[in-house]
Amino acid sequence: MQRWLGALPLLMLLWGQALAADIEAGKAKAVVCSACHGVEGKALIPGYPHLAGQNHAYLVKQLKAFKEGSRKEPLMLPFMAPLTEADMENLAAYYAGLK
Repeated sequence: MQRWLGALPLLMLLWGQALAADIEAGKAKAVVCSACHGVEGKALIPGYPHLAGQNHAYLVKQLKAFKEGSRKEPLMLPFMAPLTEADMENLAAYYAGLK
């Protein structure tokens, strides 16, 4: 049993890398978002939220809520429909990494 416990940190590191979001893919997907939320995630339109620097988990939660329909915003619906789970993770990672 102790032999396996020693490998636990390595397994956790590898698991985290497997689940790591692709920031470059998120940046590519964010091109569409930039029309309302700004090129660097800072909205130019009053009343639209800044996405730069937001918490990753919060962004994923909100994107999922839009996609599932529990958070209603008609303007977001056409943009959310094609997003996959990976797309949402990647977008969140991209915006969370901006200052």
